[in-house]
Amino acid sequence: MKIETRAVHAGRHIDPATGAVTMPIHLSTTFERSPSGEYPLGFSYSRENNPNRQALEVCLADLEGGTQALAFSSGLAVAAALVQGLEPGDHILAPDDVYWGLRKVIGEVFGKFPIETTYVDMTDLDAVSAGIRPSTRLIWVETPSNPLMKITDLAAVAGLARAASPQVLTVCDGTFATPVLQRPLDCGFDMVAHSTTKYIGGHSDVIGGALITRHENYLFERARKSQRYGGSVPSPFDCWLTLRGLDTFPYRVRAQSQNAMQVARWLQAHPAVEQVHYPGLEEHPGHAIAARQMTAFGGMLSFQVRGAREKAMAVAAGCRLFIRATSLGGAHSLIEHRASVEGPASRTPQNLLRLSIGLEHPDDLVEDLDQALTV
Repeated sequence: MKIETRAVHAGRHIDPATGAVTMPIHLSTTFERSPSGEYPLGFSYSRENNPNRQALEVCLADLEGGTQALAFSSGLAVAAALVQGLEPGDHILAPDDVYWGLRKVIGEVFGKFPIETTYVDMTDLDAVSAGIRPSTRLIWVETPSNPLMKITDLAAVAGLARAASPQVLTVCDGTFATPVLQRPLDCGFDMVAHSTTKYIGGHSDVIGGALITRHENYLFERARKSQRYGGSVPSPFDCWLTLRGLDTFPYRVRAQSQNAMQVARWLQAHPAVEQVHYPGLEEHPGHAIAARQMTAFGGMLSFQVRGAREKAMAVAAGCRLFIRATSLGGAHSLIEHRASVEGPASRTPQNLLRLSIGLEHPDDLVEDLDQALTV
């Protein structure tokens, strides 16, 4: 079946008790044993499993082309579970422009752990190859990256990992490029991580994360233990909301991608704009790779205004339709001065604004940016 059909049907079933087409929300924390002490329906306690979480996990695994999925309480909970699953002395290879939250997980939450991390430019395959050590166990990739939209060649990095050692596992953060746009498992990656808060949920009303695997591996199983016994599970209602968002997921993502392309091309021609970062533009250094491994270029872009931080902040403040807010992937278009969010240690240019393009008409988005840039 096509992805539009799977997004609506995978993991769901007609409720046998009532005939309800929409899956009920199973709020029960515990489930009845049989007289012999077993759990014949497969559910015992909702921290370990729940019908709503199971349905979401089945759907996500199907959409990514994986064998299994784990739903978490947030995207960072996925990252924490993977880092926690490593052994003392293990090494992580990650992008130099990695999401700042992952740096916090590695450097602060697990800062006292004897785990080493090297940050390299993942668009430079020589740097990736040189960064892999005998102790490397996890290669983390984000493509497109946040917020500079750098593109990493997924098949090439997967090949380098396999050539180095079967013990090196690869994970791609697919939050910016959902399975509608890009499927890292098809490129040879071992696992895909998502902040389902974003495009998968799609309505800015539920926080969650997911990890999908192509095959059985020890890190995935350790992440499962972290999910179940560390307690980082989403509620049944959170799972229900996320699954509901998946019904319209392919159509939302395609519309947002089309809108983003129109906005990016308009920004590129504006005299007040210094540079636009969007892989759909032919001038983008990663365009050829993105065109090969993506079906469209996504709803995220960033641009640098001519001027310093104060000018960028003024543009964001001048928007009337774009909402000044963190996060992405929802129906509303958002604008954010990313360096302010990341703090004093931010590597993001101070004149950069990140846009999450929503479902408004692109002409209205362009008009709003035009009046803000000319203030």
